[in-house]
Parts: sequence; structure tokens; C-alpha cells
Amino acid sequence: MSEKVIVYTTPTCPYCDTVKEFLSKKGVPYDEYDVADDENARREMMDKSGRMAVPTVVIDGEVVVGFDQEKIDSLLH
Repeated sequence: MSEKVIVYTTPTCPYCDTVKEFLSKKGVPYDEYDVADDENARREMMDKSGRMAVPTVVIDGEVVVGFDQEKIDSLLH
């Protein structure tokens, strides 16, 4: 697996925890950005997704808003 995976989160988002747990169980490394504290990450997430919604997962440039397990699986090689 060589995909670049980014997860935009907030500390109080239960679906963010679910996404991170899912990726970890699959052995997928990811970079996590807390958009509650990091204004630059928040702006970047909104530029990529057009929304202020977490979790936002970016896999090789493809954006998934929310925990859409089927779509995330389809983007992981």
C-alpha cells in the first residue's frame, strides 16, 4: 500500500475515531490533522472537500466525507 492518506478530524467526533480505528486495523498509515485547532488544516480540508465536515479522508487526492467504509476500501490498493 503506497497511498497517501490524510484524515481531518476533531477531538469530539466519534466517526473520526471510527475511521482512524478502521485504517489502523487495516495497517494503513495516515496523517491526521485536527481541524478544531489547526486553522491551516481546516482551510485545506475545506478547499479539498468544499465542506466543513469531519471526518474527511483524502486517499491519493480522492476525498471521502464521513465514514464511508465501502468507498474508503475501494480507494485503498
